[in-house]
Amino acid sequence: MKAKEVRELSVDEMQKTLREKREELLNLRLKKTTGQVENPDQIRKLRRLIARLETISLEKTKGEQTASQAA
Repeated sequence: MKAKEVRELSVDEMQKTLREKREELLNLRLKKTTGQVENPDQIRKLRRLIARLETISLEKTKGEQTASQAA
C-alpha cells in the first residue's frame, strides 16, 4: 500500500487497517521464531507500512484539530 493509497483512506479505515497489520506482524514474528516464514522481507515491509499508516493518521488528526481550532 503506497502513501497515496493510505491518504485516500478515512481515519477510521486507517485505524482498522493498522490493527489488522499489527496483528499480521505479530503472526509473522511468531512464525519467524518457529522458522516457518517463507519471505523474511515481509516483516520489514509490514513494519514500514505500519509506520506509514501511523504517520499519515497522525497528520490527518492534527489537521482536523487545527481546522477545528481555527473555526
